[in-house]
Amino acid sequence: MNRRSLFASTAALALAAHAPALAQASRPAPAAEPRPANAAEPRPANVIFFHPDGFGVNHWGAVRMVSVGPDGRTEWDRLPHSAVYLGHMKDGLTGTSHGGATTHAFGVRVQADSFGMDGTTPIRSLSGFEGSIAKEALARGKWVGLVNSGAAYEPGTAAFVASTPRRNSLAEITRLVAQSGVQVHLAGGERWYLPRGTQGRFGEGAREDGLNLIEALRAQGYTLVFTKEELAAVPAGTEKLWGIFAHDHTFNDRNEETQARENLPHYVPTAPSIAEMSEAALRLLARAPDGFLLVAEEEGTDNFGNVNNAPGAIEAGIRADAAIGVFRRFVAANPNTLMLTTCDSDAGGMQVIGPGRQQNAIREGANLAERDRNGAPLDGQGGTGTTAWLSAPDRNGVRHPFAIAWSTLTDVSGGILVRGVGLNAELISQAGTMDNVDVYRIMFRTLFGREAA
Repeated sequence: MNRRSLFASTAALALAAHAPALAQASRPAPAAEPRPANAAEPRPANVIFFHPDGFGVNHWGAVRMVSVGPDGRTEWDRLPHSAVYLGHMKDGLTGTSHGGATTHAFGVRVQADSFGMDGTTPIRSLSGFEGSIAKEALARGKWVGLVNSGAAYEPGTAAFVASTPRRNSLAEITRLVAQSGVQVHLAGGERWYLPRGTQGRFGEGAREDGLNLIEALRAQGYTLVFTKEELAAVPAGTEKLWGIFAHDHTFNDRNEETQARENLPHYVPTAPSIAEMSEAALRLLARAPDGFLLVAEEEGTDNFGNVNNAPGAIEAGIRADAAIGVFRRFVAANPNTLMLTTCDSDAGGMQVIGPGRQQNAIREGANLAERDRNGAPLDGQGGTGTTAWLSAPDRNGVRHPFAIAWSTLTDVSGGILVRGVGLNAELISQAGTMDNVDVYRIMFRTLFGREAA
């Protein structure tokens, strides 16, 4: 196999060894026939990387039951290419949000406690560039967009443009993101843009260094928006866009009992959804003369799972699925685009339990037991011990009751897929199994038309 072929390197990554199909896909393509002098040049390639954090196959199954029923198909289901995702870290079997994001952004496996570095050591990307794939894209004249339903410091997007020894350096990460030079950034986290004592649209700032990053962004020429209505009204032709839609995250990641006690909705009503943010970002990025990279993350899928809030996690998943619909439609209209999606870990170990010989207490309209026989908490529509969930109708019009069981409050390795559509997406299914570092490889090949290493 050629050293520069996709997914093969001196490290002999797992993806290169899996199947004859990959070997066939990895061979250099035959030289193209000469093009007539007046032929249109091929359009520059685009990449959309979507990260519904913490969402494994089991979570997507729950979304399917609720949104379209057991015989229906979600937008995620309709992505034609898939492979098993292997997401271990340099020093552990289960991926972390910041370590996983760093691996995706640099193509280098790092320690679990890493944010754009390997622990506290600076790194180069797999291509040799002193920076992530997003920074290399900017350096090569491509436009970059970052979209997150969480705050600006969330690693699923921030690790593509920010490097720091400590994940909880929230003010510093936000500063680095604000100074990154990306064309569009849409997320929450206003408190870390403003000095302490300065009142913003959603609350008081928390920065101790006196910097007002909102003023700095305006000085850099960004159009700033703070609500979904303002985002929808952004003028056509805007080339630099920055959205800040909440004091922290655009969701309230509490358990069901706390949400009910404090009368908190799952999501901030004035904030755009991940689908609305992604659609706005694509309207701007589609004008990039040399192609673009969009990194988008639904963070609620992870945070609700980590507090075992089944209604919140399922709503977050439905929102993520709507964003996949936005991306699929864009790829259909722009076939020079690769869209791929995965997550780095499974939040909470969610599982669907339907009635069976041992689960006769799962009945329509009845409250669930608080725990399964092994002690696992069982969530209904309103939280632990509440009314059983009902699926959307199956093909016979039957709605099925079920419970959501949780295995943990943390992240597990879980059953995770890489899925995709569009330019080069067939390489995903030809591989069958993909390492986390190979997410970078396929993005790099598509964006820049060559192998990273």
